[in-house]
Amino acid sequence: MKLQGKISNWNDDRGFGFVEPNGGGERAFVHIKAFNPQTRRPANGEVIIYEIARDNNNRYKAENIQFARDISKPKKRDKVKSQRGFGGIFTIVFFIGLLVSVFSGKLPLVIVGVYLIMSLIAFIAYAIDKSAAQNGRWRTQESTLHLLSLIGGWPGAYIAQKKIRHKSSKKAFINVYWVTVLLNLGGLFWLHTEKGANFINNVVLPLFNG
Repeated sequence: MKLQGKISNWNDDRGFGFVEPNGGGERAFVHIKAFNPQTRRPANGEVIIYEIARDNNNRYKAENIQFARDISKPKKRDKVKSQRGFGGIFTIVFFIGLLVSVFSGKLPLVIVGVYLIMSLIAFIAYAIDKSAAQNGRWRTQESTLHLLSLIGGWPGAYIAQKKIRHKSSKKAFINVYWVTVLLNLGGLFWLHTEKGANFINNVVLPLFNG
């Protein structure tokens, strides 16, 4: 039987909380793994649809959990898909532009390598953080994830947000993420200037050439 209730006492770092059923009754334990599908992180006061069951200690727990507003607002999901499409196109166009700069001699190939390596590191960091959230382990600080994006890992961070669905629904986090993208692109633009070229030749390339 499907029930409806509100999330309470949610601990986002450990990925669990409780649900208070509408109309009264005994509350049930809620774990992040019980959400189907795991589209985003829940928050206190959020309404969910769930099924009730008992654990090994005969305590109530919620299963097959869905967000009530996701069920009632399919248009919002369509909007999210559209935003994902924009981000994907933006990332592809970025790498095309980056390769054009390399082949035209404006940037060294090592810059592409930096973006690829930092993107891989960022993706792994997101994956580790999501696993930690689901299993109640120590979380990676959001400032660390933003720093990885700022220094070139933002394409990998974007892929992680969409492919493993981590941090993609946290609006405040996403807003800061796009700020780091813009700052990084500003730095990349600066590398095309005379001062930027001198920085590459005198600082960046010696690091890789030994």
